[in-house]
Amino acid sequence: MLQKFDERNRKLIVNVNGRLVARDEAGVSPFDSVVQGGDAVWEGLRLYRGRIFRLEQHLDRLVNSAKALAFAEIPSRDSIVNEIRRTLEANGMHDGVHIRLTLTRGVKVTSGMDPRLNQSGPTLIVIAEHKPPVYGSEGLHLVTSSVRRFPPDCLDPKIHHNNLIQSILAKIEANVAGADDALMLDMRGFVAETNATHVFIVERGVLRTPRLVACPEGITRAAVLDICRARAVEFEECDLTLAQVYRAEEAFCSGTMGELAPVTRVDGRLIGDGQPGPVTRRLGEWFRELTAREGTVVVKAPAEGG
Repeated sequence: MLQKFDERNRKLIVNVNGRLVARDEAGVSPFDSVVQGGDAVWEGLRLYRGRIFRLEQHLDRLVNSAKALAFAEIPSRDSIVNEIRRTLEANGMHDGVHIRLTLTRGVKVTSGMDPRLNQSGPTLIVIAEHKPPVYGSEGLHLVTSSVRRFPPDCLDPKIHHNNLIQSILAKIEANVAGADDALMLDMRGFVAETNATHVFIVERGVLRTPRLVACPEGITRAAVLDICRARAVEFEECDLTLAQVYRAEEAFCSGTMGELAPVTRVDGRLIGDGQPGPVTRRLGEWFRELTAREGTVVVKAPAEGG
C-alpha cells in the first residue's frame, strides 16, 4: 500500500507558527527540537463537511503528551483550533481532508538535546491535505515485524511523540515483504498494533483488541468501542497472540488516516474466507454514520448539492 500524490495538494498552503506559506516555501529552523531529536508531539485529524471528528479528544492527547514531555509552554486550545481554521480556509477545504498537527518544544539556542537550550517556543505546524482514507476496501496484507513496541517501563505509549523510528523500521520490513503494513508485538510477544494503526479481530463472534499496554490511546479505536457499547456488540480488550490472529474469523485496523480497514491476510495466513467480514462491514457503516453526525465545526461547508 503506497499513498498516491493528490494533485489538489500541489499548491498547498501550510501553517508554521501562524505563518501561512506555500508548501515549497515552508520550513522550520534546523535548531528546532523536532529536527534535533524528534522532540515533538503530533495528532492526525480528519475533516468531514466542515467538522473535525473528536477534535477535543485529539487535543486532549496532544496537550497531555506535551505535559508528559515537560514542555515549558503549550498553546491554548482556542489558539490551536484557530490556526487549524486559518489553514483550512486558506486552502478552501471543507471535506475529505486529513490534518497533521505537530507541536515541537521549539527552537534551541545551540545544538544539543538538553530542553534548557529551548529558549524560544513552542512551534506549531499545521498541514492539511486533500486525502480520503488511505487503505482500500479489498483487504490488507500484514506481516509480523521483528521490531517490538516499547512497554511503559521503556517509553510510555501514552506519549504521542514524533520519534517514529520503530514504526518506520517495521514499515521497511513490510515493504520488503511486499505487505501493506507490519503487525507489531510487545516485549512479551502479544500483539500491540501495526506500524500505523490499532488492530481488532473477531474470534468466535466476539470483537477483541489489544489492551493499551504497548500501543497509544487511539481516538478511532475508542470510537469503535463506543459504537460497540451503543449497538450491543460484544467486545473484549485483552492480550492477543499471533495464533489468535491467524485463526480469527475477521480482522481489521483502525486509525484516523485510514478509518476502518479490513485485514484479509497475516503472515501468509488467510483470515476467515479472505474477504472483509460482516462485523467489519457493519462497524464500518456505523463508523461512517458517526462521523457524518458528530464533530466540531471549524469551517463552513457548502450546502448539500452546492
